[in-house]
Amino acid sequence: MSPVISIKNLSKTYEGGFKALDDVSLDIRKGEILALLGPNGAGKTTLISAICGLVRPSSGSITVGGHDIVEDYRAARSLVGLVPQEINIEPFEKVIATTRFSRGLFGKPRNEAHIERVLRSLSLWEKRNSKNMELSGGMRRRVLIAKALSHEPSVLFLDEPSAGVDVALRRDMWQLVGELRDAGVTIILTTHYIEEAEEMADRIAVINHGKILVVEDKARLMAQMGQKHMTLELVEALDALPDCLGQYGLNRSADGMSLHFSYDTQAERTGITRLIADLAAQGISVRDIVTKQSSLEEVFLDLVGEEA
Repeated sequence: MSPVISIKNLSKTYEGGFKALDDVSLDIRKGEILALLGPNGAGKTTLISAICGLVRPSSGSITVGGHDIVEDYRAARSLVGLVPQEINIEPFEKVIATTRFSRGLFGKPRNEAHIERVLRSLSLWEKRNSKNMELSGGMRRRVLIAKALSHEPSVLFLDEPSAGVDVALRRDMWQLVGELRDAGVTIILTTHYIEEAEEMADRIAVINHGKILVVEDKARLMAQMGQKHMTLELVEALDALPDCLGQYGLNRSADGMSLHFSYDTQAERTGITRLIADLAAQGISVRDIVTKQSSLEEVFLDLVGEEA
């Protein structure tokens, strides 16, 4: 199946010489949720802006649904909905008029049933006749999403959509994202809430200094790059680690009742069996063992730290 978005050797250099994107290539599949992660200034917003036709690339190409974003801008842009970071809606306009107007900008015929569905899905229907300035920050961000969905796009960009949104609204928003993905909409999101990317995304792309560091299925990325952390709870407190256990990089808890051991899940030998045997040889009895997989946040920090 052809990708819905295809990016080839994309670079963007601004006046003054700052290179925001550096030879980026990326294919995005139809109907997936791709989380684009990176620190501030990594190039996330520039990449999204280039795909949406808001920033002209210095070199390279982008197609959306087979349409070149420069040569066939209108066709490509009509397939895309964008929820920007900034809340940029007319304060004195009513919610429903704002949503209708955005649909009209794309030349779509009036469709009150669709507008109602969108507003209801975002819990905005009861606020449809309210002026935008009367809404809370979280509700205004929902209006941005309604605008982006008004013309029935097949690709939706969410640039930091949870910024300034309370926990309840955030939960409802991610439920909507899941429903859109189930309906076949491709969703690309940037977020500082990495736990949301860990929960929602099908694939993860990490960008830093304008370069894509990795693009991988979420589960495979965590299996390949994540470590497991094992806590060994002891029968008796250990005052100090015997010198012969130094090779394992163990960390002793403050009360001496547990030891912490990290190991590579992909290694041919994890060292666990040998560790347990060496503990027993030193007369150290283990009462229980607890393991934990490293989180996506830890994997992300490792990637960005290595690249920096």
